[in-house]
Amino acid sequence: MKHEPSCPRCGRAVRAPNLWSSAWQCAVHGPVAPLQPVRTPGETSLNLLVDSAQVPVWLPWPLPAGWVVTGFADAGDERSGALGIAVALSGPAPLGGVGEMAIVAEDPGIGLGARLAGMDGPDPGAGFDSGPPALRLRHEGHDIPLWSVPGCKKRSVYAGEAYASWLWLLLAPADTDVLTCELTALRDVRDRTDGASLPPPFGALSPFLAEELKPLEEPEA
Repeated sequence: MKHEPSCPRCGRAVRAPNLWSSAWQCAVHGPVAPLQPVRTPGETSLNLLVDSAQVPVWLPWPLPAGWVVTGFADAGDERSGALGIAVALSGPAPLGGVGEMAIVAEDPGIGLGARLAGMDGPDPGAGFDSGPPALRLRHEGHDIPLWSVPGCKKRSVYAGEAYASWLWLLLAPADTDVLTCELTALRDVRDRTDGASLPPPFGALSPFLAEELKPLEEPEA
């Protein structure tokens, strides 16, 4: 069954643009960038995403040992391009079991990162960066500070700003947070000249991404 676009903040169905409005509309959140169905991991999906991306397509680089890319999600349409992008990864958690990671880049107000974090608002919230950053990642010689976002249940969440977009790093379960000691740098997959090999390794579709971004079922009439 084909899934239609949904609200990136809540998963409700959205109304397509019409003669009276050029924006996609959520009944609760108003005009939104429509969240497209989750894309399965693979080179074809990645290339389509890169072609439409208006924000970075981030990957930790090098990838942690044993970790693979396990899916993509994007918010936007053919006119706007992808204004919010989530890249999911899975691999061995440092303390045992399977860990899940998602890296989100998005324009302010999109709400994709906050939804994956389990937060109500579209952005990290006022004052989240009032103290020193919890970690720093590097991209092309520049530091990207990230702060821990409090109040996120069952996962560790960090957020910061890079190249005028929000950058979210989410790890589940929460003890996968230990993995941040291995994360040092990011690459933007849009940059085909960075010398890194493409494509990255792919695995099966992330259950974390598929479940957290599942469209909200409308009650039967």
